Amino acid sequence: MNQKFGERLRKLRSQKKLSQKEFGKIFSLAESTISGYENGSRTPDIELIAKFADFFGVSIDYLYGRTDNPHETIDSKEGRNLFFFDMDGLTEQEIEEIKKHIEFIKWKARQEKEKKNG
Repeated sequence: MNQKFGERLRKLRSQKKLSQKEFGKIFSLAESTISGYENGSRTPDIELIAKFADFFGVSIDYLYGRTDNPHETIDSKEGRNLFFFDMDGLTEQEIEEIKKHIEFIKWKARQEKEKKNG
């Protein structure tokens, strides 16, 4: 697992003044599971990483160590001109969901590339 992820998870959890046990309880996870994520011996799935990012108000890329800007999102980065389709009639929540899906797809592609490059 990416060591940066564990470091950032620990830092963000500590900033919220939550113990591993308290944080785990929020997500129905054992304290030992949170410890494993933070020390790099366990790897959460992408859905859980997304939930953690939402909880802390940061991007998945920041939490995973791909950017040092916690609030850098697809909208504030290269995605400004990404949305060429008609978004009239979509709520802000639906637009945010679209952005999260795109961020996930980008993350997944990077993972595949890293796996391929070994």
